[in-house]
Amino acid sequence: MSTTTHHLTTPAAPWTSTFESHVSKLPSPEFVLSSLQPAPKGSPVPYLPRLRYCIYRGMWGSLPENKHNDAPRNAPIYTSDMPTFTTDVRMQKVGQFFASSSGHASSDDQVQGSGGGGPVEAVWWIKDTGTQWRMRGEAFVVGRDIDEGESSGVRTVKSEVGRRMRRTEGEGDEGDWSWAKELTAHFGNCSPGMRGSWKNPPPGTATNGQEPDKDHQLGQKVEDLHDPIARENFRVVVIKPEEVEQLDISDPATARRWKYTFVVEKGQGAEGKGEWKTEELWP
Repeated sequence: MSTTTHHLTTPAAPWTSTFESHVSKLPSPEFVLSSLQPAPKGSPVPYLPRLRYCIYRGMWGSLPENKHNDAPRNAPIYTSDMPTFTTDVRMQKVGQFFASSSGHASSDDQVQGSGGGGPVEAVWWIKDTGTQWRMRGEAFVVGRDIDEGESSGVRTVKSEVGRRMRRTEGEGDEGDWSWAKELTAHFGNCSPGMRGSWKNPPPGTATNGQEPDKDHQLGQKVEDLHDPIARENFRVVVIKPEEVEQLDISDPATARRWKYTFVVEKGQGAEGKGEWKTEELWP
């Protein structure tokens, strides 16, 4: 793993196993994700909320097994408590993750690679357990350049995401763990039809009554893990949660809310100690 990565000493989050168990009960692991869109010039507020449904793709470093995925896999030496989803770099939300971050990147060139870090909130409703899960944190984009250089975006992702990755007891050399291999494994975990969606015409652009060009047709199926057009547009987004809320209203007589907050001990530096603080609240 890159030397730009420093890991906090962090135990597994106390909410993760319950969250994963609950999400496994969903027919499809859908959740609502909110982000911030810079407001038009002259607006009384700097940002406007934007929401959409996304598909949860597992925790970063712990990609779910898929017998149909032929992509090479990293040795299982890292895990995390950071949810992931896949997206198309041409989608507006990617630009929002950059524009609302501390770096305020906004040009098309700036959002093509890895980076971001804008604030987001994700919500899951688990009907079978009567539980709502809400996560607040930052969204970081992993792109094709993740192992190709040391741009500011790459450094940001490896620093911020890498700090929250935990070493497991799995066998393997840390130096052999590859961010790019993890990215390709996520691509391989998607169905051929989903991979083909990254060759669609540019999302949200006008059709102008015309058919798309031959390289950007709807309904394509992609088998090649390195299809140049699909991979150019494919991104994995990692949510680094700072606060998680679990609201259990399965029984009105005993309803509770738990808030988990991630804190880092002061003065510990890049390789300090992080932990989750738990509060039990009225619903």
